[in-house]
Amino acid sequence: MNLQKISLWTLVAMVPVVPLLPLPDFWIAQLNYIGLYSLVCLGLVLLTGVGGLTSFGQAAFVGIGAYSTAWLTLNTGMSPWLTLFVGLALTGASALVVGAITLRMSGHYLPLATIAWGLALYYLMGNLDALGKYDGLLGLKSLSIGETSIGQGRLFFVLSWSMLIAGAVGLLNLLDSRPGRAIRALKGGAQMAEAMGINTFRYKVTIFLIAALFASVSGWLLAHFQRTVNPSAFGLKMGIEYLFMTVVGGVGYVWGALVGAGLVKLLDDYLQVLLPALIGTSGSYEVIVFGIALVLVLKYLPDGLWSVVARYLPHPPRRVDWQNCADLPARSKPSAGSTVLEVDKVRKAFGGLVAVNDISFEVQAGQIVGLIGPNGAGKSTTFNLVTGVLSKTSGQVRFRGEDISQLPARGIARKGMARTFQHVKMIADMTVLENVALGAYSRGRSGVLSSMLRMNQSEERRLMKEAQRQLERIGMGGHLHEQAGNLAMGPQRLMEIARALCCDPALLLLDEPAAGLRHQEKLALAQVLRQLQGEGMSILLVEHDMDLVMDVCDQLVVMEFGTLLTRGTPAEVQANPAVRAAYLGTEH
Repeated sequence: MNLQKISLWTLVAMVPVVPLLPLPDFWIAQLNYIGLYSLVCLGLVLLTGVGGLTSFGQAAFVGIGAYSTAWLTLNTGMSPWLTLFVGLALTGASALVVGAITLRMSGHYLPLATIAWGLALYYLMGNLDALGKYDGLLGLKSLSIGETSIGQGRLFFVLSWSMLIAGAVGLLNLLDSRPGRAIRALKGGAQMAEAMGINTFRYKVTIFLIAALFASVSGWLLAHFQRTVNPSAFGLKMGIEYLFMTVVGGVGYVWGALVGAGLVKLLDDYLQVLLPALIGTSGSYEVIVFGIALVLVLKYLPDGLWSVVARYLPHPPRRVDWQNCADLPARSKPSAGSTVLEVDKVRKAFGGLVAVNDISFEVQAGQIVGLIGPNGAGKSTTFNLVTGVLSKTSGQVRFRGEDISQLPARGIARKGMARTFQHVKMIADMTVLENVALGAYSRGRSGVLSSMLRMNQSEERRLMKEAQRQLERIGMGGHLHEQAGNLAMGPQRLMEIARALCCDPALLLLDEPAAGLRHQEKLALAQVLRQLQGEGMSILLVEHDMDLVMDVCDQLVVMEFGTLLTRGTPAEVQANPAVRAAYLGTEH
């Protein structure tokens, strides 16, 4: 049993047992607060730890959930259970608007935008008469089921921690799924994700929305737990504290949310009593201690406290249970001799610099075409123009007869054109199997909600079967469960090819696949390319290794200073004096 299942079953067993223990009411109240804070931190694990998006505004979404139920129950008499869904709707609408605007930003602009959003909502709550201004709304009733009041004690613990466990299970299910792998690719792998057919902006908005909804549920519970709502609990200070809890516990781990929330909550209470006694004067000295602790954690445990636990516990491989499941649907393939790719007078100018100047060439079905030239010839730029990573200044690219010149990279990938990268792009903390399964993203249909509810298992097994098949196809069947970041350069290059093949492409584009490989690894790569060609694959290859190029390519396209120098068979290109001059310099 792996670490996540152990942690989950421990929590499930704890929920009905804790209320029966002879614990003081103070400790039950502490556990209730920890559960409420952990819900918000769960959202931040997904948003910040997995998605790489920093938000200081989660407390504002807690406030929307809290104020929604407070105002509705006090002014309309609506059932508190119904107000939960109203609060979620208001929070979701707010998150979509804020996310659609702020998530287009990058770098430090996104955190600054979430700070501004949090401050704006805090002052709005504090200045509206309908919300009681800074005094807030008082006199809320506790939650109840029929005649049974849930109150603020043991029954509330069962409710809040049951919701917390449900959220954690949903998050774990999501991360181990087709959309989950796409989300895990957002942090440092957005360009690669787009090339696999993934709409990265949509997933950014999605995880921002999920994190906001988790916070809203916490706010709904908090309102009925405290029976009063005021802006002080939803300001920037609490937004920073939620992020602090998540980072300390382990921002990349689901269970780190609980560890961080529990540790910070307990230390906060004890330090407020202990520090004045030690120092002999009162003040908010716990803030200083927390600041120092955060610096130390970031320096010595950048992955948080839970990473220490995860490091020493076993991580058994994924259970292989897809041998008998159906295959994924296959794309139609071009007929032998037909034209797969047409590049017609493509041009790219960066201001006054013309990097690619009216390049034209074709790739026929079943061919391996090499795009070669000296450093700075414009090969990689041409490659990126073909695959949609860069926009064209002019010219046209047709794939299987269809104009794809205006399509983004993800749209081109969905048409059946797959690529690798000059510098290997992968998710280092995912297994080889999971990395390769990412390439089959465009062949699946499961969404976020179905994945969280684990209704995607049939498709998930088919995706994993396809990933295993492609790894075995290129001779990497023995590396399924290895962590991708632990592979040497040669296997990493082959893994990228397997990931591209998972797209079931009609055209495979390889960007310097032999870069950094040793002699034996290059021989293995050449064998894989010949095997793929023998199976009918069309390949466009950008490569500096002339031995490999001359060995495997049927046609060569030679570039110099962004222009087409010549094209022909390897023998014709080798005999061309202009090519020798371009590579070796003009003879004296």
